[in-house]
Parts: sequence; C-alpha cells; structure tokens
Amino acid sequence: MLATGCARPPRTLHAAFEGAFLVGAALNAAQFSGRDTLGAALVTAQFNAITPENVLKWASVHPRPGTYDFSAADQYVAFGGRHRMFIVGHTLVWHEQTPRWVFQDSSGQAVSRDTLLARLRDHIQTVVGRFRGRIRGWDVVNEALNEDGTLRPTPWLTIIGADYLAQAFRFAHEADPDAELYYNDYALENAPKRRGALELVRRLRAEGVPLTGVGLQGHNRMDWPTPAQQDTTIAAFATLGVRVMITELDIDPLPRPGEASPTDLNPYRDALPDSVQRALAQRYAELFAVYLRHAHDISRVTFWGVADGDSWLNNRPVRGRTSYPLLFDRQRRPKPAFDAVIGVARR
Repeated sequence: MLATGCARPPRTLHAAFEGAFLVGAALNAAQFSGRDTLGAALVTAQFNAITPENVLKWASVHPRPGTYDFSAADQYVAFGGRHRMFIVGHTLVWHEQTPRWVFQDSSGQAVSRDTLLARLRDHIQTVVGRFRGRIRGWDVVNEALNEDGTLRPTPWLTIIGADYLAQAFRFAHEADPDAELYYNDYALENAPKRRGALELVRRLRAEGVPLTGVGLQGHNRMDWPTPAQQDTTIAAFATLGVRVMITELDIDPLPRPGEASPTDLNPYRDALPDSVQRALAQRYAELFAVYLRHAHDISRVTFWGVADGDSWLNNRPVRGRTSYPLLFDRQRRPKPAFDAVIGVARR
C-alpha cells in the first residue's frame, strides 16, 4: 500500500510511493564513486532504483576491439548492491556513443552482417554476463524509432537488418535469463511514434522475443505531454502485457530553440522566479497523478539526474544555459516540485 495516513508523512520519494512503484535516479560517476558525498547521500535517502548515465554505454565499457573497461561500471553496481537498490543497466544497443570501429573493418569499410552480429553478441553477453544476477533490468535497445514510428536508419539497421532488435534481446536473455529486458525511447506520447513502438513490441513479442518492458523516457516540457497523452500512452503499452516505466524523467521549464531568440534561451541565470517554480511544481504534480492512477501498470519512475546541477539540460543548446528540471536544486535542497510530488502520494 502507499505510505499515506501515517502520523508523520514520509519525506522521501521511495517511502511516499512504496507499494506503487520504485522511484529512481540516473547517477553520474561522482555520485556512485563517493567523490560527490552530498549527491550520494541524497540518492541513498530518496531513491530505491538507479540507472547509470554513461558508464555502461558501449563507448565507456568497450572502447576498443577486444578491450573492456569495467572499472566505473563495477563501482556503479557495487554502490547499488550496498544500498539494496534495484539496479538498471543502460544501454546495450544505441546509435550514439558507440565507437565507429564497431561498424567498420580495418580499412574503414562497413563490416558484414555476420561480423556485426558477432560483435553485438560478444558485447552483450560479456557485459550482461558480468553482472548476471546483480543488474536486474537492462535497456537493451535505445531509441530505434523515427518520429513517424518507422525504424531509424542506424548502422545496426543498415548492416544487420530489422532483426537486430530481436537478436539483441535474445543475446541478453541468453546471458541472464532472469533479467528484465526493456525497449527504451522518447516522445512515445506522440501518436505516430507510439503506433510504431506498439507495433514493434507486438511483433517482437509475437516472435517470442524476451522483451519484458517499455521505457517511456519522459523528457518533458511545461506544455507537453498533456496528462491525457501520458495517460493514453501508459495504457496502450500496458495492454500489451509488458512492464511500463518512466525512465528518464525531467521537465524543462526553459523556452525551446525556436520559441525565443538566442539571447533569451537562458532567461533564469540565477534562479527560477517564484511563479515558474509554482508552475513547475504543478506540472510535476499533474504527471505524478497520472503515474499513480497507473500504479498497477508502472513498475518504476526514474529521474534523469539527481539535482538541477547534474542535469544534461544545462549548457544545451547554448553554453551557459542554466536549467532547473528536477526536484532538488543546485544545493540539493528540495524544491516546491518535490513537495508537490510528495503531496500526490498523500492524496
């Protein structure tokens, strides 16, 4: 059951949503290595699931042919183990942060289908196999779809063919039959991309592919997705019989490129105005109300970062841009959005 109605209401996210879903955060290396002691303390106090921002991506863990570097990944998994957290692996197959050598031969030409499949299998089985039984869920394939729902023309698709997705899931399942295996993508709340993702999941499941969950990344804006779009999207994937997760949650309160001149893209250099803080809190509350209505469908909600200073949205798309997309500020203090989210759990 949700932690409600107690004499002292919970002040931590994982306690507030106990019985509904796990609440996680994406960690950077400073947090799980112990260099950022304040960040690590916030993680262990507030969250019960973790995802690595970068250390399990191909470029980090397998930078050169025949060379694996698990030093940072081992620290990440050890951190999660010490604190009894649900540990997620991110990500095995992606078109970004994958070294060029993966797709090329010694002369720089594209490798054959068989060669790339062999490299894919070696990578997945080496990485997943190392953490068998400790990493409980893997983002196996990340962002394989275009905005219209068709398959993105990545080197994986052009060299191997559309079955690269099925092969990746099967390789991961062979390496750890007990791990949950996810497809992860952004903007699945938009109807064309959602239709493509639903068809992809249906097809893979019909073929017996061991896909067990879908991650909705949740890189949201103040006006998108609407609560109705979020509700419809969660429900649509839940009907397929897979786990649904919000995997990379943040809400960008700043204007998007195209909505403002370059000089206006960084409007809040020092702090968010109170009116924007309140609007951000309300936005988080309306989304968490949707998540909570779907508690029987959602297994995890993970924020992409711990506090505002950690967010990937800083310095994008212009250097110096200061964003405020998370529940904790740069001093790691709870923001009004934190109180709003906790308030949803008490309703």
